[in-house]
Formats: sequence, C-alpha cells, structure tokens
Amino acid sequence: MNIEEILKTLTPIVTEYGLKIIGAIIFWIVGAFIIKFIQKILTKALDRRQTDESLKPFLLSLSKKLLYVALIISIMSMIGIEMTSFIAILGAAGLAIGMALSGTLQNFAGGVMILLFKPFKVGDLIEAQGYLGIVKEIQIFNTILKTPDNKTIIIPNGGLSTASLVNFSTEENRRVDLSIGIAYGDDVEKARTLLNRIASEDERILKEPEPFIGLSELGDSSVNLTYRVWINAKNYWAVYFDLNEKVYNEFNANGINIPFPQMDVHLLNNQ
Repeated sequence: MNIEEILKTLTPIVTEYGLKIIGAIIFWIVGAFIIKFIQKILTKALDRRQTDESLKPFLLSLSKKLLYVALIISIMSMIGIEMTSFIAILGAAGLAIGMALSGTLQNFAGGVMILLFKPFKVGDLIEAQGYLGIVKEIQIFNTILKTPDNKTIIIPNGGLSTASLVNFSTEENRRVDLSIGIAYGDDVEKARTLLNRIASEDERILKEPEPFIGLSELGDSSVNLTYRVWINAKNYWAVYFDLNEKVYNEFNANGINIPFPQMDVHLLNNQ
C-alpha cells in the first residue's frame, strides 16, 4: 500500500473527525466561558440571599461539576460517541446509590433547604420534633440544639425541614399570658387596679400595646382573670416568673385571696 492510497484512505477520516474535533474544542471553550458566567451569576444570587458561608462553596462546586459533566457529555455526543448506554448505566448507578442513601440524602436536602430559606438561624429559640432549645449549630445533615437545662439535642435536617416548628425569636416582642384566679366575693376592680400597677412599675413591660386584664371565666372555685402584657422577647421568662411572684405578694398584701379547689362534705347520721 503506497503513500497515495494511505492518504486517500485517511483524508476522509481526518476531514470528518478533524472538523468534529475542532468543533468540540471550540464548543469546550465557549461552554467553559458560559459556565464561568453562570457561576458568577450564582455567586451574586447566593450573596444577595445571604447564604450561609458553609453552604456557598458546596453549592458553587456542585453546580460547576454538574455543568462540566453536561458539557463533556454534549461534546462526546458531538464527536459521534454513542452515549445512550453510558447515560443509562450512569442513571442506574445514581438510582442505586440514591436508594441506598435515601435517609442521608433526605437529611442533606433538608440541610440545604434550611440554610437557603433560613426558617431559623443560630441563636434562635425554637420548638421542633418535640424539643425546645436554642440553635447552636446548623450542619449540612443535622441541627444541634441546646436545651434550657443544658442538654445537647441533635435533630436530623430531613424531618426538621418538612415538619412544623415554632420559632420564638423571629419577632422582637412577645406577649406574656397569665390566668389569675381570685375568690368569689373579692373585688374584681381592686384586683384589676393592682395588676395595672404591677405592669406600670415594671420597666420591662411595654406601654404599647397596653396591658390587657379581662374576666375570662367564672370557675368552680374561683373567678379567673386573663392578664396579658407585651415585653421584649429576650425578657420573656424573667418577666413571666417575676409577674407570678409579684401578683401573689400584692394580692396577699391587699386582702385578695387566690383560692384553691375545695369540696364540702356533708355527713348524714342515719340511725
């Protein structure tokens, strides 16, 4: 086989695949430029949303890898490499891995959702999954709470991101609600005056909204008053306990009785 025959054989191949390779190189350069542009846009979007610093590098890295995988698959298809079987194998492997790590992936997805949408942040007091505590750390798989009695609670993010929770730290102000019983026959207006005075003398209790005092129930053993005051959220428990103590002391000092359940028993002497 002489040189002319070799050239005649190779020329169509080189022409066909050479053009495809050149096109693939150009496609790679353009694709890489587009990926960088998308990364910049994504970075700005994450910055605007004030995404957690521990999550931002992971999201950027993951998006970059996925975009490059898509680019490589596109280039291989452009050259003429059959990708159907490869994609099928890749999909089957991904499905198997996903089923094996379903719980872990659910917790991972939950962590991403929490860090992105921020239903709570570090330092917030929340109640979720049957636990009450201050958020100490938000990890990608778990959230760590510290309870008021100094226990550490580790909650998987999967359930935490999909179930209901109460965030006590979202609003700046909170309301303290007390139910106070006085004896039948005691002066309701006198009790109301004392409660108003207690509220006015405590600087932690806000003037607006005004304290509310209303007769809520005529109970079996007492006349029940509803006592509501607004305070700064950080003072909630201090004011709650102080109010109970002040109400008890003031009522005792001013002759207002706080009753307890009683029962009258009548004995019949049948001969």
